[in-house]
Amino acid sequence: MPGDLLMGADAIAGFLGITRRQAYRLVYDDIIPSFKLGGTVAARRSSLTKWMEDLEGKRVGG
Repeated sequence: MPGDLLMGADAIAGFLGITRRQAYRLVYDDIIPSFKLGGTVAARRSSLTKWMEDLEGKRVGG
């Protein structure tokens, strides 16, 4: 998927609608699907979208 890669905490935060600090917390606590590319945190939009969809499916009561 073209443009699927998000490089850096700022890009990840912007995609998720959270702060940079929150993005780092989610990355370093292994909560979101991410990886290091060089020394930079990175994630795929498609992986984050699937992760959110999976979370929505796990909601209790609806």
